[in-house]
Amino acid sequence: MSDDKTTHFGFTQVPKNEKAAKVAGVFHAVANQYDLMNDVMSLGSHRLMKRFAVELTAVRAGHIVLDLAGGTGDLTARMAPLVGPNGQVILCDINQSMLGQGRDRLINRGIFNNINFLQADAEHLPLPENFLDVVTIAFGLRNFTNKAAALSDLLRTLKPGGKLVVLEFSSPQHPLIKAGYEKFSQLWPKIGKTLTGEASSYQYLVESIKMHPDQANLKQMFVDAGFIQCEVHNILNGIAAIHTGCKPWPEDSAAND
Repeated sequence: MSDDKTTHFGFTQVPKNEKAAKVAGVFHAVANQYDLMNDVMSLGSHRLMKRFAVELTAVRAGHIVLDLAGGTGDLTARMAPLVGPNGQVILCDINQSMLGQGRDRLINRGIFNNINFLQADAEHLPLPENFLDVVTIAFGLRNFTNKAAALSDLLRTLKPGGKLVVLEFSSPQHPLIKAGYEKFSQLWPKIGKTLTGEASSYQYLVESIKMHPDQANLKQMFVDAGFIQCEVHNILNGIAAIHTGCKPWPEDSAAND
């Protein structure tokens, strides 16, 4: 277990002030192969998962959206046309290599007129209160050092009624599917070594998924942070899950006091 000064990096306990750098090292190593990594882990289904996540945002023209831990910009590319010329999508990642990959890919596709790029820590976002209509996180929350602090800061930056949508690997619900998926995930480091020459990053990802809160615990973290209308949508029996929650209006908060 972690204490006040340590946290988990995969199965290893590390000082909290070192985790961000260690996670950064993982993604520096695989930035050029990030989509391939997701293909391996999700059997190619991550694109459909991301499409479903965007549908759940209900994003529309004029919205200001934060694609947090946005990696190579898959969700940003999907949401930019939806917010239109009067809206804005902010692609944000703490990792410079990942953010650079996302920026280059979007520019190469001609998607940049309503996009801003931000390198920042999810726990201390340099954004004002009540600023965002939607926040998305796809396969990034499990890497945060302090998930509770990040959720609290996201609540601060969302407008009342604003929505948080988190897509993340989770816990399969059926014992047979869970057992099969665990055996498959044990192959990831070997597959990663074969495809990219990088095994340790895949090993970290295997461990980070196992250490991530399951559906019920993550939903409770949403509630504890102050989100309402919290829902969980399992994908592939819970191999992945989409968690959603909304920032309450002031009258909702007053009614709960």
